[in-house]
Amino acid sequence: MTYDSEDIQQILQMAFAQKQEGEFSREQLVEMASELNISPHMLEKAEQQWLTQRSEQHQRRTFNNFRRKGFSAHLISFLAVNSFLILLNLFTTPSYFWAIFPLLGWGIGLFFHGLSVYRNEGKAYEQAFQKWRSQHLKGKDF
Repeated sequence: MTYDSEDIQQILQMAFAQKQEGEFSREQLVEMASELNISPHMLEKAEQQWLTQRSEQHQRRTFNNFRRKGFSAHLISFLAVNSFLILLNLFTTPSYFWAIFPLLGWGIGLFFHGLSVYRNEGKAYEQAFQKWRSQHLKGKDF
């Protein structure tokens, strides 16, 4: 029977999962790589790529949390101010519901803010992420 590289990767992943040790030392990683005829240089390069990807994933999670906190603050302000305006409207001029205008205007802005915050792909997202990373992560290493 023959296996392609994807089959081997899946089989090894299942074997590691079944082993249930959870963690491997650097020496064990090097030993496994040598048994698979992976050169130390290739292993080092793959490890660096993995560390870079892991760091970027962490940065993206931090960025997404930052954006969601900003949206939550916007939502709380929207609810508080518009609740006050609706109550004010009901007590002052209950026959004319003028509070609908700021409610709709701000609501449209809030809707588009929510769309931009919860959309985690595309050119606009990448630009916002790169700008945030350059401003907030100077000198920090994830």
